[in-house]
Amino acid sequence: MKITGQPEQPMQRRRFLQTGSLLLGGLGLNDLLRLRAHSVGERSPEPDTSVILLWLEGGPSHMETYDLKPEAPAEYRGEFTPIPTRVAGLDVCELLPKHAAIADKFSLIRSISHNVIDHPGAAGRFLTGRQPRDISATVSRFPTFPAIVGRLREPHARRGVPQYISNKRAFKGGGTAYLGQTAQPFVIEGDPSAKDFKVANLSVDASVAERLDDRLRLSRDFDRMREDLDLSGTLAAGDRFDQRAAELLSSTATRDAFDLSQEDDRLRDRYGRNMWGQGALLARRLVEAGTSMVSLDWGGISRLVPGWDDHGDGQHIFKSMRIRLPIFDTVVSALIEDLHDRGLDRRVLVIATGEFGRTPRVNMGRAKVPIFPGRDHWPQAMSVLVSGGGWQMGQVVGATNSKGEHPARRALDPNDLLASIFRFLGVDPDHAFPDRHGRPMPILTHGRPISELV
Repeated sequence: MKITGQPEQPMQRRRFLQTGSLLLGGLGLNDLLRLRAHSVGERSPEPDTSVILLWLEGGPSHMETYDLKPEAPAEYRGEFTPIPTRVAGLDVCELLPKHAAIADKFSLIRSISHNVIDHPGAAGRFLTGRQPRDISATVSRFPTFPAIVGRLREPHARRGVPQYISNKRAFKGGGTAYLGQTAQPFVIEGDPSAKDFKVANLSVDASVAERLDDRLRLSRDFDRMREDLDLSGTLAAGDRFDQRAAELLSSTATRDAFDLSQEDDRLRDRYGRNMWGQGALLARRLVEAGTSMVSLDWGGISRLVPGWDDHGDGQHIFKSMRIRLPIFDTVVSALIEDLHDRGLDRRVLVIATGEFGRTPRVNMGRAKVPIFPGRDHWPQAMSVLVSGGGWQMGQVVGATNSKGEHPARRALDPNDLLASIFRFLGVDPDHAFPDRHGRPMPILTHGRPISELV
């Protein structure tokens, strides 16, 4: 077991470049980079691999998406029928025809399960690989895998963009835990489909960029002037984080990666002119530019396109799916095809999942008086879509029983998926970080890569 870093300690912060006020509130980008390198230590360059996580917060019903049961009793099977895809034996919901057309470019895992029934705890269980003490706690005691990836990749990245980017600081039930602020993502706020969209905490206007360029040139001149004095290299080491911050903020790579206007209008239309669609297109631009981890919370687009928590007391599951799934179908298929068209399918892995599935039996809501048909929380069975990563595509891994209640073949744990992701990223799951008490905590306590995929 390898241990890196120590629990975060207060640091004396030198500010030659005043980039700290530009983003992340009181924690400047230069400070963040310095903290990360201080806590992780020197590491070799990381593989050129990336993950896009499409987090379907609320828990999508496997019975309406990727694991329909047309032969089950009526109270189980719901209103939709499965349709065949271009891959024999792989079928999907009738509302996902674009999925059907590209089924050779993704695989479905139908046999992952766990035992945490509340949203926050289930998210923590799935994303951290650890059992929560409190299933309703909104912040996890352990870091999520995106936070771990960001922590390991950012300090020594040679690419000109941030390594961990998300549209939320933390998913409900997730967080950075004992990795602290050094593992926080760079947050994309707002709707990428909006005409006035800009990334508030990363974009730099022309005047600021010019000041950063001036300061960076001044810093480099100062470095050359003092070379004879700084025999130990300590001063230069202390300033490289300031320079990395300035380069990141003022680089054309960063500005270009977030500029959706550079994309052809036809491609933007193909993704869909909505928050999910343009967010996915932005994710593709980011991984193409070198970002290692992009996490998008797709809990819902708006009041008109509700999230995936289809109990029936708040929304009609079948009506909601008729609104939601065509949009989801368009966006996911566009992202997968775009990555393949650009030759990124081997180095970029796409994962679409929520924290659990839904009850196989349709109910009429949790209210005392029945309202709408719906399905409740069900961690005993769920479906996960994976695409790319150089994995084996065009297959179904595992199966649930005839009523979609639990795995009947190839039962898997969320940790098996996490182990597969870490293997793809070149992360040693035995690698350990110290918790807040200094105890070594391995990245993953158990789990084996899914052999059918990797």
